[in-house]
Amino acid sequence: MSAPHETAVSPFKQPKAVWAVAFACVISFMGIGLVDPILPALANDLHASPSQVSLLFTSYLVVTAVAMLAVGWVSSRIGAKRTLVAGLVIIVVFAALAGASGSIGGIVGFRAGWGLGNALFIATSLAVIVASASGGFGGAIILYETALGLGIAVGPLLGGELGSISWRWPFFGVAILMAIALAATLLMVKPLPKPARKVSLTAPLKALRHRGLLTMGIMALLYNWGFFTMLGYAPYPMELNAHKLGLVFTAWGLLVAAFSVFFAPRLQARFGTAPVLYVNMAGLAIVMVVIAAGVATPATVIAAVIVSGAFIGINNTLTTQAVMLVSPVERPIASSAYGFVRFIGGGLAPYVAGKLADHFDLSVPFYVGGVAFLLAIVVLASGHKLVSAAENAPAVTAPAGERGLAEAVPVREHGLAEAAPAGDRPVVVAVGSTPDAAATVDAAALVARREGRPLEVVHVRETMVIEELAIQPEAEAAARAAVARHLDRLAGTGVSATGRIIESVGDHAAAGRAVARLAAEVNAPLIAIGRSPRGPVAQFTDGSFTSALNHAATTSVVLVSPEAEPRPLTPEAIAELRAG
Repeated sequence: MSAPHETAVSPFKQPKAVWAVAFACVISFMGIGLVDPILPALANDLHASPSQVSLLFTSYLVVTAVAMLAVGWVSSRIGAKRTLVAGLVIIVVFAALAGASGSIGGIVGFRAGWGLGNALFIATSLAVIVASASGGFGGAIILYETALGLGIAVGPLLGGELGSISWRWPFFGVAILMAIALAATLLMVKPLPKPARKVSLTAPLKALRHRGLLTMGIMALLYNWGFFTMLGYAPYPMELNAHKLGLVFTAWGLLVAAFSVFFAPRLQARFGTAPVLYVNMAGLAIVMVVIAAGVATPATVIAAVIVSGAFIGINNTLTTQAVMLVSPVERPIASSAYGFVRFIGGGLAPYVAGKLADHFDLSVPFYVGGVAFLLAIVVLASGHKLVSAAENAPAVTAPAGERGLAEAVPVREHGLAEAAPAGDRPVVVAVGSTPDAAATVDAAALVARREGRPLEVVHVRETMVIEELAIQPEAEAAARAAVARHLDRLAGTGVSATGRIIESVGDHAAAGRAVARLAAEVNAPLIAIGRSPRGPVAQFTDGSFTSALNHAATTSVVLVSPEAEPRPLTPEAIAELRAG
């Protein structure tokens, strides 16, 4: 809804700069899956124990965690492109050094450097894609999700194929592919403006003082503890070669990507964030117990790991969404704080699991991982009220600055328009910064005049959640300016018009539900919307605003346009809209 300058072009018709960064994203998302198929080969060829090999995860993730605290500080000073390029350079150098290393200690050290580069890259890649995209951020989000899915699914397959030649080649492969992505980024991505405000180095740590953010971070730490225990140790009891391990984790990765992008938002909309996470964590705990009990049966471990992909895909998206819902700070700072805590859990888990396996047997780490998932349920339950309150919060909350975010700021309170007469039930029109927004508002104004009611112009600032990342593409100032232009244009037309900015977390469907809640709160008799500029692919991938609004609204929803009479939003009309 709030997509800046979004048009109906295909999401895959993008500038070369977007494709360059998207290619790098695919390679980056391959990262962990690329290494997993070669863990047994590394242990065998370098005469290392599984606990020593597990340090590849520990060094990578602990350094990534610490680096997450500084990425905002760095990018706000040197800009997103330079931060991205720095991350790519570091990945290329350290991946190549890891491949050339002759000892497990050397590889562990070089993986730490790789983790630093990955933190710099991941923290800025989505922002660079969105800033460089044509046709608004909707197409960029779809392209990023595609890169994510390809990386997660193809990483283990490529790792298995290259690893069947030598354990060195997955590392060299990443270095070569990232070098190509680095060259393309340098040539094709234009310099991006630095943020207007510099981020403090201590801002993420200060953000963890907020109970909701800390609670969700601890829950994510426990989740990552179980997840990386499985990822780091499941390959050993499978007793497969690198090629076959690659196929297993490719099937796992396909489920992760599919359930993250397609199923998680729909389950959240149907049942709510916390209830889905409860069931999901319990499901993961059961998977871990199955692996532990069947650790001597490779087929059992293989089947359980593949099935876990569905739970992990859902969890990655909804855990991030829960963090964004309760966070009282800016989205990038919340992401950094959350990333720091969760990666600490992921980094420590393989190390502890190795010690447990050495002192007891291979089943014990998996039982402990299952307990970690159950503890995550307990932690989430302690913050259940916070998540539920944020998820179902009234669309109107507080003036700007009172909570550090513009979470539903009535624009009229900031001098953009006078408030409508008390007691009047307004016609609500929901628009984004699209080329036809003005025409939609004008058509809705005619409806309001005909009904003898004021008009409420509603603009949604969206926080998009993609797997474990979140981004808010539209600045508050841009949203305010868009609403102000509508109100200025309507001045003197005889229609009493006010404006409002609200926020949503999730996909485009979440924005539709946010508008429905706002309409219910102001007791609107009618909600007016224009034709969506997003095609059927976009609406299927990241949710349909129109369908979600129509389903959640407690009042009539009509489609308005300058050249036609208002039409009720029937199922037939929705189907027509989806068809473009």
